[in-house]
Amino acid sequence: MLYLYHSEAGASTLTLTGDDHRYLFKVRRHKAEDHLHLRNLKDGMLYTYEILSIDKRSVILSLISQQALEIRPQRSLHIGWCVIEPKNIEKILPSLNEMGVEKISFIYCKRSQKSYKLDFKRLEKILLNSSQQSGRSVMMELEIFETLGSFLIRYPESYMLNFSDQSVDEMKDDIGTIVVGCEGGFSDDEINTFDYNKIVGFSTPLVLKSESAVCAVAAKILL
Repeated sequence: MLYLYHSEAGASTLTLTGDDHRYLFKVRRHKAEDHLHLRNLKDGMLYTYEILSIDKRSVILSLISQQALEIRPQRSLHIGWCVIEPKNIEKILPSLNEMGVEKISFIYCKRSQKSYKLDFKRLEKILLNSSQQSGRSVMMELEIFETLGSFLIRYPESYMLNFSDQSVDEMKDDIGTIVVGCEGGFSDDEINTFDYNKIVGFSTPLVLKSESAVCAVAAKILL
């Protein structure tokens, strides 16, 4: 873990309890006078604290230094991801976070199961844990749209990932937002809402699952 998240990081003193305390006391085996890095994921600052005391219930920290240090990818990528089974989203989300995806807009496309409901509090907790491990200093943004049409009204310059002779590699410098389908892909009506020159694909004859496709497109564009 490169830093510990705390919403009040930056305060002159902090008291940690609960999960944060258990991690420091039982997992990391920290002791008094050890130094810890904390972030609040709002101001881009990295705060260094000294442990004043640690016991079986709490840890008391004192701020000793701070520095402006933002860790973010060199370019921005926004993914519109047609909703799939939540447990599969949860498995892939840390990888997308580590690669530096800036925002994910979940979309109920025509072939998405409308019964799938996303727990944004759970997803944000997954992102927090991933950011602490990877060092990412800015939280990924999450939002949701009821239809692909409403998403495109908001983001009209979006590209679509689908079967295409035009590869992602050829267009990656132009792609800021790209839509990835759910299991079963896009309907004909959804495909027809995109200009031909904004539909891109991979150079493979194989059919990828939605989770594989979203990781592959993020890696090709960001890494």
